[in-house]
Amino acid sequence: MRYCIPILLLFIIIGCADQKETKPFVSVHVEPLFEDSLSIRAIELMDNSLAFGANKGVFGSIDLNTKQVRTNMLKQDSILPEFRAVAHTATDFFMLSVGSPALLYKTGDNGMELVYKEEGEGVFYDAMTFWNDYEGIAIGDLVDGCLSIIITRDGGLSWNKIPCTELPGAVDGEGAFAASNTNIKTIGEKAWVATTSGRIYFSGDKGKTWEVFKTPIQNKEVAQGIYSLDFYNESLGIAIGGDYTKPEGNIANKAITLDGGKSWGLLADGQEPNYKSCVRFVPNSGGSGVVAVGFTGISYSSNQGENWSKLSDESFYTVRFLNDSIAYAAGKNRIAKLVFKTK
Repeated sequence: MRYCIPILLLFIIIGCADQKETKPFVSVHVEPLFEDSLSIRAIELMDNSLAFGANKGVFGSIDLNTKQVRTNMLKQDSILPEFRAVAHTATDFFMLSVGSPALLYKTGDNGMELVYKEEGEGVFYDAMTFWNDYEGIAIGDLVDGCLSIIITRDGGLSWNKIPCTELPGAVDGEGAFAASNTNIKTIGEKAWVATTSGRIYFSGDKGKTWEVFKTPIQNKEVAQGIYSLDFYNESLGIAIGGDYTKPEGNIANKAITLDGGKSWGLLADGQEPNYKSCVRFVPNSGGSGVVAVGFTGISYSSNQGENWSKLSDESFYTVRFLNDSIAYAAGKNRIAKLVFKTK
């Protein structure tokens, strides 16, 4: 870890105080729920259902009680959008496509309604989430010298792009990975955005002002950087990534913060896990339990990412926890229920 001794000791003290005694996972059972020739990178738990967006204009939901699957296909003119970001409020479901034109839809009286469209060179949106039922955020790649960030303040009826003059200057080629819809995290009024350059954009006022924090995650190659981040609370966060073109690599691809993202230290450097596209804290674990998934398998840590074990070779792109032992994951051609087991 790249800290001097006093800061490291402080992190250890804070980290131990925040941890909760839980039985560690020793295995995971994978139960297939939906299979089709789709790439599914965006899922969202809503009441008793799991909503998802995929490529080929396909979106749908799975009833978690009956396991009934409903799918729809949306076509915009001649375009079949590729949805890699979804989100929801108490009343509406949202989907955002990658590429130009970027197309953002919300539920309406007659199905999904287009509420935002953006065209142009470099337009490519990666992730979306909400602070509350009225205020939401979506982020995309570099356009005109800054990250693309759009905000809604009216429940998703309208979205406005933040001008570059109100954002930090971007690193050349900086963007985000549209791998799992988990490179944005919101808690309270705060938001953290992870980029391909291994940096964290932070807002403490729901996107009105921004600053940038550096992480030690490696980003020397185009495919390297942070693919996913999660925060257990406003202080404890974790970021993960690597290089999907060299997925066996595990150097400088995992980092932790205990001060809300201001400073980061490497985790398990040169050790398991390798490239991963999604990381999530286990609910009710006091921040000690962490699960990471990718097409390289499912990995788990019981001590805030210091040590990891590989639970499965099963391939997934993204995962969401229902509770402290059940999660749902999606990937190439499928969605599945994951049941994590203790001794």
